[in-house]
Amino acid sequence: MKALTQKRYGGPETLDFTDVARPAATGDRVLVRVRAASVNAYDWHVMRGDPRAARLTFGLRGPKAAIRGRDFAGTVEAVGPDVTLFQVGDEVFGDTVHAGGTLAEYVAVPQDRMAIRPPAITAEQAAAMPLAGVTASQGMRSLRPGQKALIIGGSGGVGTFAVQMGKSKEAEVTAVCSTRNVDLLRSLGVDHVIDYRKEEVGGRYDLVFDLVGSHSLGGLRRLVAPGGTLVLSGGGVYRGGSLVGPMRLIIQAQLASRFVAERIEILSAVTDHASLTALAALVAGGTVKPVIDRTFPLPAAADAIRYLETEHARAKVVITV
Repeated sequence: MKALTQKRYGGPETLDFTDVARPAATGDRVLVRVRAASVNAYDWHVMRGDPRAARLTFGLRGPKAAIRGRDFAGTVEAVGPDVTLFQVGDEVFGDTVHAGGTLAEYVAVPQDRMAIRPPAITAEQAAAMPLAGVTASQGMRSLRPGQKALIIGGSGGVGTFAVQMGKSKEAEVTAVCSTRNVDLLRSLGVDHVIDYRKEEVGGRYDLVFDLVGSHSLGGLRRLVAPGGTLVLSGGGVYRGGSLVGPMRLIIQAQLASRFVAERIEILSAVTDHASLTALAALVAGGTVKPVIDRTFPLPAAADAIRYLETEHARAKVVITV
């Protein structure tokens, strides 16, 4: 089968589109014929082994997972002897997490890392959902009707899900983005859009969900209303080349969380069968919809990762297989 592989850390030039052995459905694994995949900031972090501290997870000298990609949607081709949740022919979507392997024609996935695809959406839309949608859902879970939410990075993959989830909870949602993304966020129903190129981010909010990492911890805390929650996830403006990168803000928040009045939550999304099934229900019910920026064919998957890393992609970037 064809796949996008990598042996050493570096830029897109280290990625090879080549032939590899097709995986097998063993144990509790499901063999999926991949129809679409999507890329996340996670993928270029793994590609570059950056920040360097993350190599303790990714692999010390090169990526442990030879094939890039973690989000996918496709058709069940075969099931292992211990699989109980799926059968051949099911349309599924999921997230392989650190195992990677989805920028390929086939992937073998533990059954707990996938769910049935909502029938009303395409494989491309389903592939855009797993990591971004579950991260948004878990980041917005403490929000209550009538409360005020601020989404910093509202036009990104996670942000476009988060703003929709905030509105579905009957909250007052404010999103921060650049000028070119203002209309996109308005089309998703946000109450207020802050164009950070033209105005400062201000106000007080019951929930502040930071997906960018461009503010100091003190600056973020000043945006949180008394009794409110600050949720930290990722660090989108980070462009590589340090020991800890966007983890610096996370470390600072962990150290400060015991001594400040605000509740600080460090988000590490859990994409399992239960969370993916719950996300599928939201999409099937029309509560949220995946938003896709661009699509690339599988042979151009390296270009998709390059685009995500360097061009400030909005919403999701999807690979068709």
